[in-house]
Amino acid sequence: MKHILGVLVENQPGVLSRVAGLFSGRGFNIESLTVAETLDPKISRITLVTRGNEQIMEQIIKQLNKLINVIKVIDFCDIDFVEREMALIKVKAEASTRAEVLRIVDIFRGKVVDVSPHTYSVEVTGDEKKIEAILDLLGHLGIVEVVRTGKAAIARSKKH
Repeated sequence: MKHILGVLVENQPGVLSRVAGLFSGRGFNIESLTVAETLDPKISRITLVTRGNEQIMEQIIKQLNKLINVIKVIDFCDIDFVEREMALIKVKAEASTRAEVLRIVDIFRGKVVDVSPHTYSVEVTGDEKKIEAILDLLGHLGIVEVVRTGKAAIARSKKH
């Protein structure tokens, strides 16, 4: 089962390496990884996606909590949350297909961020299904390159 973990860590050199090393040392895969400073410049937030059953996830979370630079670990499987990722997609855009590319980009509320005589570079954000859907549609027109950020996730606020 896929799990999204939010890990608050001290913003210091080597912390990301220790977190990644924990996974590699135990044979766990990180499917995606994003890291950025929080509002407090002394703290960074790592959002990572991994797979494992309940027992494996419990082991991963316990091991993360043992790392000295880890402040807090959040398993988003246990809470209601919002997730997004961004993709930059370079797609072939010859004269005969430019209008179709722009139509697809508009449907997905993406935007063209670079233009060349033969390609468009497109930015799109959304959940994994949205990114996969636009990749599927643009794939028929000829994707040249794709760069994806990995997931960012945040817990939903309580409604009452």
